[in-house]
Amino acid sequence: MEAGGECFPKQRQVLIFFLVLGVALAGWESRRYSVMEETESGLFVANLAKDLGLGVGELAARGARVVSEDNESRLQLDLQTGELILNEKLDREEMCGPRDPCVMHFQVLLKKPLGVFRAELLVRDINDHSPEFPEGEMTLKISENSPPGTVFPLKKAQDLDVGNNNIQNYSISPNSHFHVSTRIRGDGRKYPELVLDKELDREKQTELRLTLTALDGGSPPRSGTTQVRILVLDVNDNAPEFAKTIYQVKVPENSPVGMLIIKVSARDLDTGTNGEISYSYFYISQEISTTFELNNLSGEVRLVKKLDFETRSSYELEIDAADGGGLSGRCSVSIEVVDVNDNFPEITISSLTSPIPENSPETEVALFRIRDRDSGDNGKMTCSIQDDLPFLLKPSEENFYTLVTNGALDRETRSEYNITITVTDLGTPRLKTQHNLTVTVSDVNDNAPAFSQAAYTLRVLRLCRRSRAASAGGCSVAEGPFPGHLVDVSGAGTLSHSYQYEVCLRGDSGTNEFKFLKPTFPSILSQDLRNKSEGNPTFRNSLGI
Repeated sequence: MEAGGECFPKQRQVLIFFLVLGVALAGWESRRYSVMEETESGLFVANLAKDLGLGVGELAARGARVVSEDNESRLQLDLQTGELILNEKLDREEMCGPRDPCVMHFQVLLKKPLGVFRAELLVRDINDHSPEFPEGEMTLKISENSPPGTVFPLKKAQDLDVGNNNIQNYSISPNSHFHVSTRIRGDGRKYPELVLDKELDREKQTELRLTLTALDGGSPPRSGTTQVRILVLDVNDNAPEFAKTIYQVKVPENSPVGMLIIKVSARDLDTGTNGEISYSYFYISQEISTTFELNNLSGEVRLVKKLDFETRSSYELEIDAADGGGLSGRCSVSIEVVDVNDNFPEITISSLTSPIPENSPETEVALFRIRDRDSGDNGKMTCSIQDDLPFLLKPSEENFYTLVTNGALDRETRSEYNITITVTDLGTPRLKTQHNLTVTVSDVNDNAPAFSQAAYTLRVLRLCRRSRAASAGGCSVAEGPFPGHLVDVSGAGTLSHSYQYEVCLRGDSGTNEFKFLKPTFPSILSQDLRNKSEGNPTFRNSLGI
């Protein structure tokens, strides 16, 4: 997968490149460790603390952990000892198939400060598979007039092991007519060929049965066998010939099932049954047989299963054309799977910190990785967040990003942020993935209590009514004109008066208690009120002001 990006207006977007991380330890280079496949879990692989030049305690303090490309937990880091150990038994053939060498890439992640260190684990092959032929018996039809030295291709065996543990040679059971030679193709695969040493005579012997053995180069070596049945035929002097020896075709990975991939064609100059041609796979694996269908009569190859470029990008078909007399010709079909933009970018969150204290300087909020399984421009990506937020994206190695605050936050201004991480690839059509994060801001005591205005006026109404006998707690006013500082309410003989106080806020902003400091009373009532008041009263904020 290739990675890359470009800039677009009003977005923070970062090119995906393999960058050198500034906080990485000096002198660190990608390390390679190795283990043998099928080794039991718990095997010691390496001491990462020593290789990183860190103390054992520093690994735990910086939250060290191991992350693999496929998110499989095949390795485990012991934070107490700094040892990297095998977490499960590894099967090289399951992990890598025929690919050699078999390498598992992983990263060691550290925080505070952030560090991403690349390493890889080489899984070495052991000889745990024997060669296997696709069939228990293969049949050859050979004309009795075939001259010595004529070569007849045989179906090869398959060995899941690689290197010297794969098939090295073939042999045939002792006989007076044939020997086997091992031929190496350009791709390194070995094929057996049956070579005629002595002419056949159908009148003396109509059929031969031989044992073909495939031997690998392991220690000790393993082998597999199949039976070769040879039918001796009367003369058929023309073998089928294909129009091309190699057919090449490109097929988009989103091609529908049933689509015609290619049609191969061969001809035979003989007539009758000796000129009738049938097509078949010369060698076929289970994967090819479940992906492509060959019409035995027409030579058409059709798709019977959806293709996936990310799983397999090419196929090689070996097709045989045989006539009724037992002669055959062979061609190769090379199918290249063309990538289309059918994989959405992926976002994997490694860590998230929330809430974040307000007034803190640049703070790491999240660590995440992005990936797109497509290739070329389809696999290049841009990463961004909203432009109106006080956060930044910082790229690091291996498509990792950190989300950090862009300066101090103020909880009293905004206590929560909804951040959308958007990853868009550069394919056609462009595909994007979004991931939403909610980050809250925690409060610190950075604001003193404050009034919303400099002065408040509290008006307390004291009601008096003219009456001959004043009730308890009330007041009476003599007949005649009202004093100037009293007001007749509605002309009913009820008087009111207002008083003004200075007010302060007691305690911290959480108590909301008010204290009346200095009252201002008219002289006519001051003595009376002083007799009825004791100290400066305190009221809760439920009192209307």
